[in-house]
Amino acid sequence: MELLGVRVELPANTPVVMLREVGPDRPRVLPILIGGPEASAIHSALEGIVPPRPLTHDLLVVVIEALGASLTRVVITEVREHTFYAELHLTTTAGIRTLSCRPSDAIALAVRTETPIFAEDSLLDEAAVEASIEAGDVTEEAILDEFRDFLDDISPDDFAG
Repeated sequence: MELLGVRVELPANTPVVMLREVGPDRPRVLPILIGGPEASAIHSALEGIVPPRPLTHDLLVVVIEALGASLTRVVITEVREHTFYAELHLTTTAGIRTLSCRPSDAIALAVRTETPIFAEDSLLDEAAVEASIEAGDVTEEAILDEFRDFLDDISPDDFAG
């Protein structure tokens, strides 16, 4: 997945992280509503802002490295009852470890460590929005416009089952 960025969806002022499928002619976009602090953590990492003292995600990167581990991938795995789930895949001296976490935290760590982001195909089939815009016209604003249209038409019943 390609991280397009974090935007605030109006009028609710809700932060949304936007991921786009890499490869297909008509990539799907996976929008995930996240909290404000997590949005700030992702945005600051994307901008290359280094705080004078480590914030939570920066500290976690330091701890992972100090323990001799490395983050090899993050995977957005599923959505249940409007809540997205993710996994951190770590390589440690004891072997490979997989930890469940929030997608926003996984993405914040991935940006800081330049770790690839993946999404399960079944999740994309369920929750992604197919980009109906032409490949040459794929811009963040066009994707956000399409996502706004998607939000206007979606209801909680769409996630039932």
